[in-house]
Amino acid sequence: MDERYNILFEPVKIGPVTAPNRFFAVPHATGHSPLMPNGSIAMREMKAMGGWGTVCMQLAEIDPTSDICDLPIEKFWDDQDIASHSRLTERLRAQGALSAIELAHTGIRGRGMGTGMPVWGPSNLPCLKPQVPVQAKAMDKKDIKALRKSYRDAVKRSKKAGYDIVYVYVAHDASILWHFLSPAYNHRTDEYGGSFENRLRLFREVLEDTVEEAAGEVAVAVRLAVHELNGPQRISHEGEGRDVVEVLAELPDLWDVNVAGWSHDSGTSRFDEEGHQEQFTQFVKQVTTKPVVGVGRFTSPDAMVSQIKRGVLDLIGGARPSIADPYLPNKIREGRVDAIRECIGCNICVSSDAFSIPLNCTQNPTISQEWKRGWHPEIVPKAAASKAVLVVGSGPSGLEAALTLARAGHDVTVAESDSEFGGRVRLESALAGLSAWGRVADYRLNQLRQLPNVNLYAESPIDAQMAAEFDAEHVFVATGSDWMTNGRGRTHFEPIDGFAEQATSVDQLLKGEVPEGSIVIYDDEHYYMGNTLAAHLARNGHTVSLVTPQPYVGGWMNYTLEQPRVVKELAFLGVNVIVNASALRFDGHRLHLEDSNTGQQLPAIDAPTLVSVGLRQPRLDLWLSLNSDEPCTLIGDAVAPGIIQAAVFSGHRMAREFLADKDRPITLLRERPVLV
Repeated sequence: MDERYNILFEPVKIGPVTAPNRFFAVPHATGHSPLMPNGSIAMREMKAMGGWGTVCMQLAEIDPTSDICDLPIEKFWDDQDIASHSRLTERLRAQGALSAIELAHTGIRGRGMGTGMPVWGPSNLPCLKPQVPVQAKAMDKKDIKALRKSYRDAVKRSKKAGYDIVYVYVAHDASILWHFLSPAYNHRTDEYGGSFENRLRLFREVLEDTVEEAAGEVAVAVRLAVHELNGPQRISHEGEGRDVVEVLAELPDLWDVNVAGWSHDSGTSRFDEEGHQEQFTQFVKQVTTKPVVGVGRFTSPDAMVSQIKRGVLDLIGGARPSIADPYLPNKIREGRVDAIRECIGCNICVSSDAFSIPLNCTQNPTISQEWKRGWHPEIVPKAAASKAVLVVGSGPSGLEAALTLARAGHDVTVAESDSEFGGRVRLESALAGLSAWGRVADYRLNQLRQLPNVNLYAESPIDAQMAAEFDAEHVFVATGSDWMTNGRGRTHFEPIDGFAEQATSVDQLLKGEVPEGSIVIYDDEHYYMGNTLAAHLARNGHTVSLVTPQPYVGGWMNYTLEQPRVVKELAFLGVNVIVNASALRFDGHRLHLEDSNTGQQLPAIDAPTLVSVGLRQPRLDLWLSLNSDEPCTLIGDAVAPGIIQAAVFSGHRMAREFLADKDRPITLLRERPVLV
């Protein structure tokens, strides 16, 4: 191990327990509901195997009045929930890691629609999800007493389940204790409202109850958002956020501090750099003697060491980095820093939560597949016999397939028609804000170049005859896709008059072929490409209009927590945004539009250059020309154009299926309900 990183592997005492190192896999949503314990346990066990010294369970509701029913949040309501949690703590302990559980009541973030019970809050306010027609009941003293008892009971269950650390959760807008603390939500006039001391009262009482119930047998942690960057913005690291820590400084055994809301706490690399929370959380160690953990999408061991040596943090918190690379700590300890699969900050993991599905990750295709498919992030089963394999295309799917096959022992050749490797990742990472996305190619190319059974050839276009002459025993076709210019998109399935003949393609812009003058982007894809191009071009001096048939820009980016920040960025850059406007035709000079809802004609937009961002066409020339009898597999965007994560997963999955045999059949386990 590089001696510069020794400090990361020092033990840290947390009350009555000791973390074996400074790597702390903080609580985060995983998409595994209580009905999916096997997948949940296997995912967290993998982190412990990878060297994370402390591994946390996600937010766990303490009783049925905390019902956030549309999300796969952990239920920890009664003793029947103990068994699966005990299995988790046993597995983590066997790997030498501490376990922690984040006990919480979601307050006015709850729904109550699954239990039929009223949502609880400090005041009579609406549920914090505007689309849900639910109002909270202002809790009376009886409710508060019941809530405190529920917290105590949850701590007792946590001890029975074998947890080493129990959390009191007071972060973001998903904690009733936060709702009581914030004057934005707490409109009470009794001893639980009004002054800071009164609004802090319930938090203090629950924390004191937790410490008493823990009885020195388990550690007590507080997770607190010390600063709000969006939402009501009533809590500040220079105001009441700091005041909370100062008043309660020595009461818990550990402070876990971050910022609110979630879109900033889990900010994407497009908007937030590694360690961006430091300016808001660095004060905490100045006012408490207890250890402090924080997050910042840390992937650089040098940045981690800096945080510790400068007295910012004692423990390096990781949610997304621990997803992208469960073996990150071990790789640092073993001196293999260049082997870290660094998080790219795309928030595809976060988007999984919105769909109530287990996590996906662009960098780590094995996440959520540990139990389901038996995939390990670092270990690929060795092939019974080495075969010559040709991979055509070096985009995300081609590189992932090549790396998986090479690790299994096959002789792999990657042929790329361009002068540089990386495919779409190389091109897209050149756009402003997306540079971190280049890690998808960088990591895989770095690993491939270290393997003796791999040959990489750029400027090597392959046709069917060349593929046949190569005499490979199997060909993986990863030729990708091209952006269409004909106007077909997610809301308009037919070509739009004038588009195909005169629109500029996204591919031209990505290759640096940018026309002079003003540019109009017609975005019927609704993810990042349209708005990223608009921002990129505006930063480079172009006058840009962004037109979309949808009610807002980048709708899918709500799931990656970016959509409001995208709108703000476009406004700051002076991009002319027109929503609810469907294209009728393009005459070479003007884009003619109609209102997407009423069909009423809208003013045409002057458009010397029109860029159509819609559907993509798979590149299938090679695939269709190959002899149908030849052993070959189509992967990635050439199968069905999608997000980069889907392309990486496709390459990995198809490589794994190629490796399967009668002794190692393909399995896809499902969690199944137990009938009672």
